[in-house]
Amino acid sequence: MPLTAKSIKNAYALAKERYADLGLNTDTAIATLAKIPISLHCWQGDDVGGFENHGTGLTGGIAVTGNYPGKARNPEELRADVEKALECIPGRHRINLHAFYGEFGGKKVDRNEIEPKHFQNWIDWAKQLKLGMDFNPTCFSHPKASDGFTLSHTDRGIRNFWIEHCIASREIGAAMGKALGSPTVTNVWIPDGYKDTPVDRMSPRKRLTESLDKIFAKPISPKVNLDAVECKLFGIGSESYVVGSHEFYLGYAIKNQKLLCLDAGHFHPTEGIADKITSTLLYVPEILLHVSRGVRWDSDHVVVLDDALQSIAQELVRNKLLNRTRIGLDFFDASINRIAAWVIGTRNTIKSLLIAMLEPPSLAEAERNGDFSARLAWMEEAKSLPWSAVWDQYCTMSGVPVGEAWLAEVQGYEKTVLSKR
Repeated sequence: MPLTAKSIKNAYALAKERYADLGLNTDTAIATLAKIPISLHCWQGDDVGGFENHGTGLTGGIAVTGNYPGKARNPEELRADVEKALECIPGRHRINLHAFYGEFGGKKVDRNEIEPKHFQNWIDWAKQLKLGMDFNPTCFSHPKASDGFTLSHTDRGIRNFWIEHCIASREIGAAMGKALGSPTVTNVWIPDGYKDTPVDRMSPRKRLTESLDKIFAKPISPKVNLDAVECKLFGIGSESYVVGSHEFYLGYAIKNQKLLCLDAGHFHPTEGIADKITSTLLYVPEILLHVSRGVRWDSDHVVVLDDALQSIAQELVRNKLLNRTRIGLDFFDASINRIAAWVIGTRNTIKSLLIAMLEPPSLAEAERNGDFSARLAWMEEAKSLPWSAVWDQYCTMSGVPVGEAWLAEVQGYEKTVLSKR
């Protein structure tokens, strides 16, 4: 039975009263939540295909499984699909673009030749929707990345090609940030690594350091562009050694005061990133999060409201780190409706932040007082508080579907639009 406006209002009134008894203002939580943008990754909509007129297929340890009908085939379809997803997600958000999603007018433009003009349609669209944008060099799915190495390659010519690509990407990020009045996070990730155990781990990392120094040599105002570097423990085809490991990029980010990107799927399957957040932010100005879900490996499953996700949100809220954290998504599932994947993952990410904001102050108070029995008791009691009524109120205020009603919206779009592709 669908929720009615009356039932949502009544449930919220009771929840508001319950939280007030605990010293929490739900109206304030909603107002705070509405100011937190999530960066939706464009590559969920087309299975990380991009729109270049050349390429070698999907490489670099990235795998997308499934063949659900309705994949976006061009920029116009992809933008329309993003718009449909945003209609089901409360708040105002961002779009995260990879470099091979440019529009090149049928001309062959290699990665080191891309310019802001190739992304002007994306910028105009984002400005119309009042979205911020983020950007990524695409150091994979290209003939010059076919052997699994880019910025750390032994061939100077190949290294220089990718250096030029990343420099061009920073300029594009800056153009986006300037046009939209919100700084673009330009995030560098590379697939470089070995499937089996290498003899020399040091030399590739020295070459990567030199490449990064050249990429970041030109100062760009943080008002328009923020540089991030993304670490990884392992990947498909680089199970034994990744050049850009966590320790490598942590050191580089601290030394050069760059944002460190922490991807929830880039570490050991039993290792969460929540505990890394406060440690990292003691030494770098900001962090970038790629909220994802690995299942046994870095499989980029759609984000669910599990303990790992809630731990990330709790770490950010408890330590007042939201203003130093850029939150983005990074998953791709072609086995289900791609728009549904966006909606589910983004709504869950926002829900986790709301739940963290509604955590009883008694938790922290008990810990300060050394009463760990009370701390554990409150942690468990907090799980059954009526946060979902606050969530429904937020969706209502945002003008987006409440509860499961969004699914009918997406299914209707699939019937009238996606099924005809």
